[in-house]
Amino acid sequence: MEAQAQGLLETEPLQGRDGDAVGSADFSSMLSEEEKEELKAELVQLEDEITTLRQVLSAKERHLVEIKQKLGMNLMNELKQNFSRSWHDMQTTTAYKKTHETLSQAGQKATAAFNNVGTAISKKFGDMRNSSTFKSFEERVETTVASLKTKVGGTNHGGGSFEEVLNSTAHASSQNASAGPRQTKDEELQC
Repeated sequence: MEAQAQGLLETEPLQGRDGDAVGSADFSSMLSEEEKEELKAELVQLEDEITTLRQVLSAKERHLVEIKQKLGMNLMNELKQNFSRSWHDMQTTTAYKKTHETLSQAGQKATAAFNNVGTAISKKFGDMRNSSTFKSFEERVETTVASLKTKVGGTNHGGGSFEEVLNSTAHASSQNASAGPRQTKDEELQC
């Protein structure tokens, strides 16, 4: 019987018409009654084993679910654990480390560049404020404000800071714009 089985299980690939012939061939006519009975018994035994294995697998899966429930493990916890594990695995890869390092260096360079630009702008404003042109402009504004105060009747002739001069100029302009009687500082504060 083994010799006949060896003949049926050739290892050479089927080609063209041979494949079609095998598909439509009736092997049962080539087997003896005894071989058919043995194959049927083996088929029943395999089906029984498969059924038993499915039952065992199902029982094991139920037991696994029970254990997880007792431990407080649920689908969400498992997903979190899987995500954490995957994230950790990804962080340990060489590609991630190189990318992280490159982005970190790029961030440091960008920060340094922004700091340099900010410092340069601050320095330019400081230089501009200390320049002779700006000082000349500031003096002209102070002189103009002082002369306006004198004309309007202001009492402070000492000049003051640039901001004070601008504020007093704006105040004097608003007084000139109003056609009403002039108010003293005490009257202005009472309003």
